[in-house]
Amino acid sequence: MLTRLSIRNIVLIEALDLDFSRGLGVLTGETGAGKSILLDALGLVLGDRADSGLVRAGEDKASVAASFEFSALPPAVSAVLGDADIEIEPGEALVIKRQVKADGGSKASINDQPVGVALLREISASLVELHGQHDDRGLVNARGHRALLDRYARGDVVGVEAAWRAWRLAEDALAQARASIEQASTDRDLLLSFLAELTALSPEEGEEAELAEARATMQKGERLSGDLGELQHLWAGSDSALASLRGAARRLDRIATEHPLLAEALAALDRAVIEASEAEDRLNRAAEALTHDPAMLDRIETRLFELRAAARKHNCQVDDLPAKARDMRATLDAIEGGEAELGELVARAHEAGLHYQALAETLSITRYEASQRLDKAVAAELAPLKLDAARFKTQILRLPEDRWGPGGMDAVEFLIATNPGADFAPLGKIASGGELSRFILALKVALAEEGGAATVIFDEIDRGVGGAVASAIGDRLARLAAGGQLLAVTHSPQVAARGKTHYVIAKSSEGTVTRTSVGLLDQAGRQEEIARMLSGAEVTPEARAQADRLLEGV
Repeated sequence: MLTRLSIRNIVLIEALDLDFSRGLGVLTGETGAGKSILLDALGLVLGDRADSGLVRAGEDKASVAASFEFSALPPAVSAVLGDADIEIEPGEALVIKRQVKADGGSKASINDQPVGVALLREISASLVELHGQHDDRGLVNARGHRALLDRYARGDVVGVEAAWRAWRLAEDALAQARASIEQASTDRDLLLSFLAELTALSPEEGEEAELAEARATMQKGERLSGDLGELQHLWAGSDSALASLRGAARRLDRIATEHPLLAEALAALDRAVIEASEAEDRLNRAAEALTHDPAMLDRIETRLFELRAAARKHNCQVDDLPAKARDMRATLDAIEGGEAELGELVARAHEAGLHYQALAETLSITRYEASQRLDKAVAAELAPLKLDAARFKTQILRLPEDRWGPGGMDAVEFLIATNPGADFAPLGKIASGGELSRFILALKVALAEEGGAATVIFDEIDRGVGGAVASAIGDRLARLAAGGQLLAVTHSPQVAARGKTHYVIAKSSEGTVTRTSVGLLDQAGRQEEIARMLSGAEVTPEARAQADRLLEGV
């Protein structure tokens, strides 16, 4: 609820600090004293457009700060602040500040954290509900009528919303499956063609590297074939170097025992024969490995070309081709499996839709029955509020299927007719602001609304009425305020007498300077103010006695 309002340099208000409490608070004062200034100031912290004309003459800026306290932040406020990364500790007051400069600029903050004015407008509906002469929010706005009726009816809105979301999920899954199957079916022939090509090619991981190495080896053999041939000739035949070494070793073996040096020479010669034999073996093996086979080289190069062309075609590496083939098989299998699963998804979506429709139909019936009760309850409130010629109707219209949603199948709007024979029209179409405020009061009393704004303000709801009607208005305002906070700007002594707290708004002048002030009245001050409201400029003893009777009667 609103606990404090601090105003600086707004029009006629130089400096003002007001504390508010629960229950019904009334604000009174002579016409032109500045009651509208208070509402304009409060409107600034609720996101209204900043008008430089609100800045007090001679000042360069004006400011308003409003403090709200809650046992727990309203969910809608908490969600908006959470999205804006503004943290409010449990038990901490919500302090909104707005500053307006004389040149037209403005800035806003919540608990000293800068925010945009759009954010203030987002949370305002959960903080303050204002009903005045030009009200376009609160109960006048048809967008909130269905939720109001649902709270009154206590229908299964949560169940319908859950069923709607389940239906949407099922329909989305079905649509996605159909789109996937349609796309896959379009690509089926192409996939089959690609898979056939890859199956015929039969690529293997690592094959490219092996083929490239074999090709490089053959190309080396082609280049080295002449040298290798000459080297092999040197080692081959009876007159080769190796044959000569072996003959020398045999002859030396026959005489090696004749002298130690001959034995050492034979040992060295044997080692040379062994090394030369190993060189011959390696030379032959190298010649065999580097054998140049033009037909084989051609086959290798053809295979590499085919593999690399397939890789380019499928935009991958050659080693990824086997995985590509596996993926294609899996996609084709999924097409067949998806077509089989599609029937199950169709059945699931159909069942979810029927479940939603059943719950929504039940909710529609609940709404209709509740609307009949609400219409009677509002009608019972109209006569005491001098609206006995008016009629109220809750209109429930079935929406086309493409507009069904988590709130069900219905559009709800509160309609009224102010004169006999007149057509019903939306609440906001009423010409008289006073009638509109009284209609809203009757509706709020009938709804016994819970979950609305933390603070409700009625601006001159008693305009143009008095006597018993004013007493009826005061009684209903007090009943509404019993569970929360309600502020009423009033000219009616009957309404003022019902207030738990009473503020008087006064305007004074000193030379060329005019100021508006607001004061909290004690019991004696309340008696005097109500007496003034009863008698006019001169307060008579009779007016004071009547004021006492009004105060005693509450």
